[in-house]
Order: sequence, then C-alpha cells, then structure tokens
Amino acid sequence: MSPELVELLVRAAEAPPEWAALVTPRARLDGDLLLDEIELEQLAELLRERFGPAADLGALRAGLDLAGLEELTVERVQRLLEEVRG
Repeated sequence: MSPELVELLVRAAEAPPEWAALVTPRARLDGDLLLDEIELEQLAELLRERFGPAADLGALRAGLDLAGLEELTVERVQRLLEEVRG
C-alpha cells in the first residue's frame, strides 16, 4: 500500500499519526475507518491535488450503490491511483 495514500487518509481524517495503523488494504473507508462525508470530500480534494483530476474519488463513489459505498476499501482507492499513474 502506498505510504502517500496512508498519509492523505490521516490528513483527511485529521487523525493522530498512530491512527495510520488502522489503514490496511481491506479497511473500509466508512465502516472501518469511520470517515464521514466531510472527511471523504477532504480526501477527494487531497487526491486531486496530489495526483491530478483523474484521481477522482467522487466519480468512483458516484458509480457505486449503497452497498458498494459501504464496502469501499483502501485497496480500491489504491487501485484508482495506480490507474491514474498508468
């Protein structure tokens, strides 16, 4: 898993550094990391700033139904970033 993504998740959550231990590939953004809508929007903004407009977490989330949103994992966000990087 990308240390950059972990760093951005910690920043978006405004969490202490030790919170990063919770950030595993299978951790769900909502269910496990307990990110709320404001934190998810902050993460989306940080991803765009770091990786450009193609790193569009909002578009990824918009394509998911409720169950998909609940199951959205750090690993899936990592795959988005890998797709952006080519």
